[in-house]
Amino acid sequence: MSPFIIIAIICGLLLLLLVAGLSTKVFRWIGLSFMKLLIGALFLFFLNAIGNQFGLAVPINLITSAISGFLGLPGVAALAIIQLWIF
Repeated sequence: MSPFIIIAIICGLLLLLLVAGLSTKVFRWIGLSFMKLLIGALFLFFLNAIGNQFGLAVPINLITSAISGFLGLPGVAALAIIQLWIF
């Protein structure tokens, strides 16, 4: 085999690995984001279940789920404080 064919095969394999690796990273990012949204909705559900005794109810929608999912418990606390003081 000539050196040109060997270099072309190696470059082709590297390109294939880059494209395959990119798609798995994108799918992984989408999956992790979806899981964080579900965890955020679960946090808000428990906040509403406990907070109803004290007159606190934070609506569960895409924005509040994203805030509580990506920020975690500090995000849930911030949403509760905003609900109590502003609204």
